[in-house]
Amino acid sequence: MKTEVPGPRSRELMKQLNGIQNAEAVHFFCNYEESRGNYLVDVDGNRMLDLYSQISSIPIGYSHPSLIKLLQQPQNLSTFINRPALGILPPENFADKLKESLLSVAPKGLPQVITMSCGSCANENAFKTIFMWYRSKERGHNNVTKEELESCMINQPPGCPDYAMLSFMGGFHGRTLGCLATTHSKAIHKLDIPSLDWPIAPFPRLKYPLEDFVKENQQEEARCLEEIVAGIIVEPIQSEGGDNHASDDFFRKLRDIARKHGCAFLVDEVQTGGGCTGKFWAHEHWGLDDPADVVTFSKKMMTGGFFHKEEFRPNAPYRIFNTWLGDPSKNLMLAEVIKVIKSEDLLNNATHAGKALLTGLLDLQARYPHLISRVRGRGTFCSFDAPNDATRNKLITIARNKGVVLGGCGDRSIRFRPTLIFKDHHAHLFLNIFSDILANFK
Repeated sequence: MKTEVPGPRSRELMKQLNGIQNAEAVHFFCNYEESRGNYLVDVDGNRMLDLYSQISSIPIGYSHPSLIKLLQQPQNLSTFINRPALGILPPENFADKLKESLLSVAPKGLPQVITMSCGSCANENAFKTIFMWYRSKERGHNNVTKEELESCMINQPPGCPDYAMLSFMGGFHGRTLGCLATTHSKAIHKLDIPSLDWPIAPFPRLKYPLEDFVKENQQEEARCLEEIVAGIIVEPIQSEGGDNHASDDFFRKLRDIARKHGCAFLVDEVQTGGGCTGKFWAHEHWGLDDPADVVTFSKKMMTGGFFHKEEFRPNAPYRIFNTWLGDPSKNLMLAEVIKVIKSEDLLNNATHAGKALLTGLLDLQARYPHLISRVRGRGTFCSFDAPNDATRNKLITIARNKGVVLGGCGDRSIRFRPTLIFKDHHAHLFLNIFSDILANFK
């Protein structure tokens, strides 16, 4: 470490950017050319162990040699230069590249995939897909009426039916209008924005470690399941809302309820997907043969989008559509990322490194219970609670100045979102630094 973070160059650039747009969320400016693996370098020359990885979106570290090599191959140049309108003019190899990338890791029972540019537009279009499927079922797959066609143009039923997606308190599914109606993590995300009056269920507030509080947690989950009445969107672990976990049994019962009521079950794997929990998809931990009707993804997957069952396929062109519908260059990179995940056994690595991280955090919790509580995690997808928001933010700032990048979530949690190449020794390096921080914390 050469300066405090943000350093003088970062502060100068913050001032410049703030003259162009609101840049108050910026932590510091980065030198990505010098960043490697698990280490992020800022513009002041500080080299930091990154346990946040661009809000959980860097799969195999900074400047990975396999991805650099991919970009240097002449046959790939066109894919990076010529971004097509995929819905109408896809490149010759588009279907093959989807098979090599996304479809090679498709969740169980979901053979269809549509790419998008981010997690919000993945969820937004997944909602639309679900509503169209539900309406088609209701009308018995008959032709659309004249009344439906005319009423939808003025935002009225029956053309715009009064449907809803049920979501959970603490959930985060994006910041576009439909997604915001299902997002309940922070008020600042929603303030001043008109919303849809959709139902909200409580998400279990469990005690950790889960295996020590089985009975209490079962009672809490039963309370939350009582209120499920409509179509459902849920995260396997509520991420932005505070890393809130539920038992595998809770999700199995939730899946049964959706099936019983004939409504779609959408699993949002935008932050949990891609391997960080030790399985490629976090919902695989539930052990279900039919885990979901729709699964959305983004972040570590390099591209946004969603998988779905055949029956959810749109019945006409242009119903799920935008200009780009993703980006073929991201599929190309994802195919390479998946090769690296498999060849380097990175799912097992996430389990192994995650165990080292979680064990270390539990030890710190035992030693500093006034600063750390509710340690929890699956794979490297770990977190703990600080006593309050101010202490949490102070710990993150001190850690950054000691060379470790961490992220917050929820009201007072610190979350860990390292890359898939984060190893045991990186965990121990962090734990040593953080132990000193806690010992000297005032």
